[in-house]
Amino acid sequence: MAELTKRQQKILSAIVEQYAEVASPVGSSLLAKVFEVSSATIRSEMAELEKNGYITQPHTSAGRVPTDKGYRYYVNNLENLEKDPSEQRGERALTARVGDAGTQERMIRNAVDTLVELTHNLGLATIGDQLYMSGLSNLFGQPEFINNVQVQQVARLLDNLEPWVREAAPNEPLSVYIGRENPIGRSAGCSLIISKFKSPYSDRSYIGILGPTRQSYKDVMGLVEHAGIALQEALYD
Repeated sequence: MAELTKRQQKILSAIVEQYAEVASPVGSSLLAKVFEVSSATIRSEMAELEKNGYITQPHTSAGRVPTDKGYRYYVNNLENLEKDPSEQRGERALTARVGDAGTQERMIRNAVDTLVELTHNLGLATIGDQLYMSGLSNLFGQPEFINNVQVQQVARLLDNLEPWVREAAPNEPLSVYIGRENPIGRSAGCSLIISKFKSPYSDRSYIGILGPTRQSYKDVMGLVEHAGIALQEALYD
């Protein structure tokens, strides 16, 4: 399959980021204004992205949304992007909340609760053999999860998340599972972003978020990664 052109990469990134923000399909007219080209040019590029499986047209909407493949391409090409001021503020808040917690368990809980506040997703972390979760109402409050079948898939994923994390023990500092890449709840339309950190409970403790595939990946990935780093430093200070 041909590599995406620079313009196609930028259009895909714009669709991912715009869709994360507004939760509605992104049309060619909006992108034409952003890129200062004709709507016909954007439609042509979107047709190529759709043909190659990076975006799709939901129902009869004129706009497009990213597919799991489109999100994966976007995530894989996020390296070396500068952090924006809001992300830097979020990282400072995480560091402060973890540092002020007192007990080791409270440090982890505070980090999760802060991730929930910053990302508006469900936050989770392993504390020994237990999985601490917070922000369930955030998750089910997302517009993606008004369908009962999808809610059941999300619930199935949550029911099996703790044993899966323990058994799979992802070994990367930051792991991202997008949509159908999740080994459980593959049809739930969720992304799991988790950071591994060392704690007194385990050399492989985890903190992260679970949310819809419609994510502000750059911001959320940066915050989750920082949460793992801040926790490990605080726990061994």
